[in-house]
Amino acid sequence: MTMSGGEPFPEFIRSLPQVDSPLASLRGWMLQTGEALAMFYEIPDGVEVPEHAHGAQWGVVIEGTVEFTIGGETTTYGPGDTYYVPDSVAHSAVIHPGFVGIDVFADADRYTARKTEF
Repeated sequence: MTMSGGEPFPEFIRSLPQVDSPLASLRGWMLQTGEALAMFYEIPDGVEVPEHAHGAQWGVVIEGTVEFTIGGETTTYGPGDTYYVPDSVAHSAVIHPGFVGIDVFADADRYTARKTEF
């Protein structure tokens, strides 16, 4: 469901602060409050995310697929599917090429905004 111009998110989303992520292929934008952080993102090349844990996370797949292993159980999610990672539960993921999604983190400081250089 790509927008006109080939972008998965409209301009007002792409005008949000960019996410500073350790995943080199992630291109994302964040909306942050004192209580949570929402991330709108795409991973064109795919990536494997090693096992880790943090506060609760909820997400929805817009395009593509992801194999999430949450608490030792692996499930594949596709467009329209939602997933939930409870607080402090170990999880990992294999995100396939062409992935677009939205994640909401209970940890409001899960990510920071990428610093822009002038």
